[in-house]
Amino acid sequence: MTWTVPNILTLLRLLAAPGVAVMFLYFTRPWADWFALILFLFAALTDFLDGYLARAWRQESRFGAMLDPIADKAMVLIALMIITGFSGMDPWFLLPATVIIFREIFVSGLREFLGDRSKSLRVTPLAKWKTTAQMVAIAILFATGVFEHSIIERTAGMDEATIAGIMAGDIPDDIGLLWSVRAQAASWWGGVVLLWVAGGLTLLTGWDYLQKAMPYLKDAP
Repeated sequence: MTWTVPNILTLLRLLAAPGVAVMFLYFTRPWADWFALILFLFAALTDFLDGYLARAWRQESRFGAMLDPIADKAMVLIALMIITGFSGMDPWFLLPATVIIFREIFVSGLREFLGDRSKSLRVTPLAKWKTTAQMVAIAILFATGVFEHSIIERTAGMDEATIAGIMAGDIPDDIGLLWSVRAQAASWWGGVVLLWVAGGLTLLTGWDYLQKAMPYLKDAP
């Protein structure tokens, strides 16, 4: 490969994918949530930059074209696995996440089967919107972990009656608990809704790829 800036950015994004999971191995929460969020945002930014710079500087390469979708899939799938863990297998999250994972495996299998003919499965504008929706949703959901642990830290050592009084408005909220609770709920449901949007786009793009591949899947008469 040629060590161009776009290729280096793509490689860094690929390495960042398992790095997000490693944050939860070596750091305690909420630091792990913060580091994972920052690393994921950096990786998502490189997804835009590497393609833009490759076209602007005329540094497009076969290596970059091969590695770019792999890095995207690794980022999304590993992040979904992590969020599944700290979400407690929430069905509102689990269903769209399952659709996304299934589609990525299915399309990867199609591309592998088609080999050189997989050029017919070029990335469409709708697929790019799908990837963008996924990454924004995942970033928002990582922020949920930050707010969740902010609530835990603010209520440490506090009895349930005091917490209930603050939530009901009977006790002054001097610790900013209400803000953290609302931010946690807003980030969770905002991320889940956007993930459902990404799941819908995932189904549409998967069906589109299947339709394009059908002529190559028919047996000879």
